[in-house]
Formats: sequence, structure tokens, C-alpha cells
Amino acid sequence: MAQRAIREYDGKKMMSDLMGGYCGGKVAVSGKFVKVNSETDLKKLTKKYPWLAKEKLVAKPDQLIKRRGKSKLILLNAPFKEVAAWINQRMNKEIKVQEVKGKLDNFIIEPFLPHDESEEQYVCVQSVVGGDEILFYHQGGVNVGDVDAKAERLFIPMGEKIASDEIEKKLLKNVPENLKKIIASFISGLFGFYVDLNYAYIEINPFVIKDGKVCPLDMAAKIDDTGEFESAVKWGNIDFPPPFGRTLGKEEAFIKDLDSKTGASLKLTVLNPEGKVWTLVAGGGASVIYADTISDLGYGAELANYGEYSGNPDAEFTYLYAKTVLDLMTRKKSSKGKILIIGGGIANFTDVAKTFKGIIKAIREYTPKLKAHKVKIYVRRGGPNYQEGLDAMKNLGEEINLPIEVYGPQSHMTRIVSIALKGKK
Repeated sequence: MAQRAIREYDGKKMMSDLMGGYCGGKVAVSGKFVKVNSETDLKKLTKKYPWLAKEKLVAKPDQLIKRRGKSKLILLNAPFKEVAAWINQRMNKEIKVQEVKGKLDNFIIEPFLPHDESEEQYVCVQSVVGGDEILFYHQGGVNVGDVDAKAERLFIPMGEKIASDEIEKKLLKNVPENLKKIIASFISGLFGFYVDLNYAYIEINPFVIKDGKVCPLDMAAKIDDTGEFESAVKWGNIDFPPPFGRTLGKEEAFIKDLDSKTGASLKLTVLNPEGKVWTLVAGGGASVIYADTISDLGYGAELANYGEYSGNPDAEFTYLYAKTVLDLMTRKKSSKGKILIIGGGIANFTDVAKTFKGIIKAIREYTPKLKAHKVKIYVRRGGPNYQEGLDAMKNLGEEINLPIEVYGPQSHMTRIVSIALKGKK
């Protein structure tokens, strides 16, 4: 599972569009949100969204910045003219938040909701070992403090559902009686929404109840991107922004653009361009497992990249992806040599031989550089036409005189990691 953070706007948009169905029509989630980026013409925005000119507003950056309120990055109770000026002053301006520097280039605008702090409440749904967990606290907001210590908790085993009356009984002990039913229905619906849309984490701090509507004032969320084949239609047109302060490198941007041109999935994050251990991993879940295993063996600081190719990309897309990784890998030499792990689980529908053709083409092209950098390659794969693919890899190693060790599904998926890093067969 690859947990990827999403923008507040995207999370709230999904909730306002879909939550009514998960709450059985009993709870409506307020749904006025506008996103602003460098391409937005603020002068024309009120024509598209007339309510912006009529209401007092809230504006804040929407790019995975934590504790925006405490960092004074929220404008409250302001007319649109003031909001537009506030955003214009900050757009593309570099700031420092908790020792992290970055540019502000995405914002969210929504109505200001007058309320008392005593009305603010906290809820979180998160993935834990064996299932999921709901945390609720009857007080929320910027001063909520240590919710891990304060919150009521409810564990839901994997594959099970939760009823509103159980939520009311176990989580809402300190909630006024007149609000228990609506909050229980909301949390029950939120859990159904979380599961069905393949979320891994949702934190709403705070939310308030106004006129029978649940109003999420601030929200952070992560999605399991391996659920894209199930939930992409419900997610809508979302992006997965990099953490605040981190801009995409040239190669990462190239792969992102490549990813947008195929129905397959191509992802790349450069962690340490001078690292010793590089990976070409098939599958989002497998990429997490390989990264964790490399770290567990004490080589986390040497892990150079993180990413995946999956969804049965054709040979050309796989070639371009592999070529990008090999180009990054062979820029700076290491006296100890380097390791390339080409791994993955047992594919369901990805044609292993076809994708390996692309990787083999890239390896052939970079053979002189791979030799100069003393690269050793370890391959493990299973799935459709895997034997043909593994044979081609083995023959390649013999043909170009490059050390390539090949393993099939009879070997555990991460076995090649210990073989490559510790020399243990």
C-alpha cells in the first residue's frame, strides 16, 4: 500500500459530493470550496462563483502544510477583495515553515463560518495493523493538544462495518445529547466513505454542526493509490502534490508527464542521487515492501529512489522509465559500486516479458556506464510470461558481460534484497 497525501480541496470536494450517500441521506456536508493556483485569474473568479462576492471568506495555502493556523497562514473572516490581495501577495513567495522552505502556489477559499470554539470537534480515521481505528474528541481546533492521549478510540477489524449506535455508545460520551445522532451518522458515513474510496487516513480538525450540516473546517487526508483501479472515478481529477518545500526534479517531472500519457502507473521519487541502492519495482505495494526491507537491513540512507511501474505499461513506456532511472544512477561513481534491484510480486495481468523488453533495451543502451559504475543487477519476478522475461534477463547478462542474477516466484519477493545487500543466498 502506498499512502499518498491529497490536497484539502480534493478531500472536501469528495466529501461534499459523496458523503450524503454514505450517511443514508441523514447528514449533508457543506460544500463550497474554490481552489486557486498560479493559473487562476482572481479577477474572474467571482463571476464563476458569485457567492465569493457575497460572503465573508477563509483563505489558506493548500499544499500539505501542517498547523497552518499556528504558522499564521490562514486569513479569516475577510471579503473577497482582501482575500485576493492576500493570495496575490503570497503566490509564488518562498516562506519558511518549521525549518522547511518552500513556495506558496496553491490555495483554497471557502466561506467563513461564525461559531464558538466550544462547538469545534475532532475526528480521525486511520489504518492500523489488522484493521482501522476511529479517534474522536469532543473538543477540536488549533489548541486540541495531544489527541492521541485524549481521544476516545474504536477499532474496526479489517472487512467489518460499524453501526451508528456503537459509535454513539463508545465515542460520543461527552457530546451533548442533541448532537449525538447526527455526529454518529456522520462518523459512520465517514468510515464507509474512507473504506470505499480507499483512504488510508482522514483527519478533520475541527468540524462543527450548523443547521443540520456537518462542516469540516480543516482536513488532512491520505489515499492508498493502489486502489486507483477501483476508486479513480469517485476520486475525480485529483493530483498527488509533493510535500511542502519539495519541488519535482527534471527527471521526476518527466516521469509524472509520462504517467499522464498512459493508463499504466509510472512513479518516481529521487531520495538520494548519490545512493548505492537503486530500484526498478513493479507495483505500488511492492515498492513499499522493497523500500521497507532495504531500510530494515540498514541501507535506508543508501536508498537512491522510490517508485513503481505497474498496470501493464508497454515496452516503450517501460524503456523510458528504466532509462531515466539508469541515467540518474550512472551520473556519479561510487568506489563500492552500485546495486540495481529489479523486483516485484507475482503479476496478475502485467506481461513480464513485455515490460522486461523495455528494461533490457535501456540496460543495453547504458551498458558501458553500468560497467564503469560497477553495477550489479538482481532480478526477481513472477506472473504472465515471467520465465520468458527472466530468461531474456539472464541471457542479456551473459551477452554483455554484466553481473545479472535472476530469481523467479519460487524465491520470496524480498529475498534478492538480502542477497544483494548482504550476499546471503
